[in-house]
This record gives sequence, structure tokens and C-alpha cells, in this order.
Amino acid sequence: MPTLTRPDSCPDCTAPLDTDPTFPAWCPACEWNLLARPAAPSLLTPREQRREDRAGRRTAKREQAVRTRAELVYEQVASDTPAHRDPAVRLAAALAGLVHLTTLLLLAGSVALVVSGPWPLRVLGAVGLVVAVVLRPRLGRLTEDAAPVERADAPALYALADRVATAVGAAPVDVILLTDEFNAAFARIGVRNRGVLMIGLPLWAVLTPGQRVAVLAHEFGHDVNGDHRRGRWLGSALRALHEWYRLTLPERLTSAEDHFVLVLAGMVQRLVMRVLNGAVAVLLVALDRLTARSGQAAEYRADALSAKVAGTATARSMLETLLLGSTVESVLLRRRNRPVRARGTDHRAAAAELWTELAESVAAVPPVERERRLRLSARALGSVDHEHPPTHLRIRLVGQRPPVTEPLVALADEEAAAIEAELAPHGEKLARELLRS
Repeated sequence: MPTLTRPDSCPDCTAPLDTDPTFPAWCPACEWNLLARPAAPSLLTPREQRREDRAGRRTAKREQAVRTRAELVYEQVASDTPAHRDPAVRLAAALAGLVHLTTLLLLAGSVALVVSGPWPLRVLGAVGLVVAVVLRPRLGRLTEDAAPVERADAPALYALADRVATAVGAAPVDVILLTDEFNAAFARIGVRNRGVLMIGLPLWAVLTPGQRVAVLAHEFGHDVNGDHRRGRWLGSALRALHEWYRLTLPERLTSAEDHFVLVLAGMVQRLVMRVLNGAVAVLLVALDRLTARSGQAAEYRADALSAKVAGTATARSMLETLLLGSTVESVLLRRRNRPVRARGTDHRAAAAELWTELAESVAAVPPVERERRLRLSARALGSVDHEHPPTHLRIRLVGQRPPVTEPLVALADEEAAAIEAELAPHGEKLARELLRS
């Protein structure tokens, strides 16, 4: 049986290839085989082909618009254009005021009906009060999917977080949550405006000690970088709109009744909800568009703080690691597909093995493959999520700023070992959940 051989030189430009049998072969010089080969043409009728072509042109136009906006924000941040001059932020604040005013008017009107209206209107007022409570601005709350880590149970982790927060200029964190995501986040929630740091253990496990400092500095940077989306005014309005959208989805209204009147009432109800849901969707899209520039600029400023605290090279390598999420997913998928008997019954050892395998797999990704994923990310405008700017632009901007060679915060080996010991019980539980999902 013939064996497949990997080329030693590029078929297009003859440049030598640095190949690894684990990853696709490609040419950094001319980008041969960077993108997946196009699928074979399907057998479409001329009409279907024209429809397909129109859809492709619309997609390309949307992608170009997104690319243009992303590059515009990049240029503005690179030139240090002040964010407060952006008129879109003021308009977004006005729309947020409209959201809050709607809830306030509903609450005030309902209270007036309950207090001074005749009894039929009092019933309507009581219903309005319930609706006002449901539609109230959301100040955020702790997610139920995360595992809280108390300060008394993880003094080394909190000490590191406090040092990084101080270096950034942020207040000490109130709560640290551990999640099963390849991500990290920071938020302020509740009436007391408590600071919450969320650390995804799959990401934490694959980062070096310096990169862990960098990711903490980036997240704490959101507390001081003027991110309007995370402020109380805009943030609570956005969360309220997301709740409004969920509550007004017509699909939530179902009826198993066959009576004509009930069916007609259900149709009218769904029509009204569809109109309301559409209006909320328009507001959500408008707020998202208006705050996108400010939100992406805040991400760049958080990256700058990350480089200041952890060093430029470390901050850059941390961002590059974010492109390796597919490697983490491959390891998890491989572990999940193991027979249950092969996984063993020692959950603590299995958890430690999982986190070690994740770290080793990411560390083993060769430079040429990291470069391939960076270029693919640039082609696809890849980002952590829709609120983040493209990762390749974040990496580029970190590299263009004056280099920081002496980090403000360093994580010593002893401190890193103490943190690992504190996280071990939580890591065991999260590992079991990851392998079950």
C-alpha cells in the first residue's frame, strides 16, 4: 500500500517547507495550502447558482464592512485618538436612557394605577408592576456555571490577583470564579458593584506563569480602561435589552388549544410579541454598533496594560495562545472518546493528567503552525468573540508600542506551585465535567 509523503519544498514557489506530521503542510513565503482547498462545485441549476452568487457577494460585502470598521478602530487607537470624542458613545448613552426611561415610566404608571385607580385598573397596575420588575435593568449576578473560590481557600491566587490589580490601578477583586471555558473575564456586578474575575481553567492550564500575569492584567485593565459597555449605565441597559429580547421571543408562546377564539388570540399575541421582539432587536443592534468602536478600543487599551505589567513579549505570546483553542478542543475530544474503563477511577490523577496534557499539547505546537493560525485569523478576522477586535490586530498593536522588557509583576515558581495546589480540588471537579460533556 503506497504511503503519502509530505513535500519538502513548496509546489508553487519551491521554498523549503518546515513541516510537522501533526499539522498541515503550508508555505509561509507564498501561503500555499494556507486555506482549505475549495470544495468541488455542486450541481446547481443556473437559477440556484445565481442565488448562490448573490449570497456570496452579500457575505463578502458584510465581511469587508466588518474589516473596514475593525481597521478604522485599530488606526484610531494606534494614533491615540481620545475615545471620549466618539459621538457614537453619546448616542448610545441616549438610547440606554430610553431603555431605562421605559422601565421607569412603566413602574411609575403601574404604581399610580395601584394607588389611585379603580379596581379593574388596579389589577392592570399590579400586572404592570410585575412586568416592570421583569424588565428592570440588570446589574449582573454570579453565574451558576462557575465555581467560586473564596479568598481564605486560595490566598496565593488572591495575592497574585491583588498585586496585578494594584499594578494596573484597579481595586482588589471581590470574587474569583473558575469556569470550564478557554477564556477569562472581569465584570462588576450587583448593587454593591463587586468586582468578579472569571478564570477559565483550560486557558489557565496552558499559560506560562508570565502569561497568567498578562491575562490577569488584561482583565483587570477592563476596570480602568474606560470601557463604556461595562459601565453601569450602558451595561445595565444592554443586559436589560437581552432579557427583553429573550422574553419577547414569539417561540416562547405555544398553544395546544383547538378552539377558534383561542387560536385567534394566540395568533394576535404572537404577532404583537413579534413586533415587540423586532423593536428590541433593532435597539440591541443599534447599541451594539454604536458601542463597538468604544468596546474594541477598550480591548486594545487593556492589552497595553497587559504589556506594561507582564512585558511586551509575554503579552504578545499570551494573545497568540488564544489562537490555539482548537488544540485544546482536540485534546478534550480525544479524552472524551476514550472508553470509560480506560479513564480509570482515580479522578484526582485523571484531572491532573488532563491539565498536564493540555499544557503539553499547546506547548508542542511548532512556531510554523502558530504562524499559520495567526494568518488564518487575519484572513477570517478571528477574535475571541464579537466584542473583541481581531486577535491579529491586537497582536500587531502590542508589537508596535514601545517594548516593555521589565515586568511590573512576576510570578515566582514557589507562588505558582502554591496556586496550583489551591486550584487542584476545583480542577478535579471541572475536569470531570469537561470529560462528561
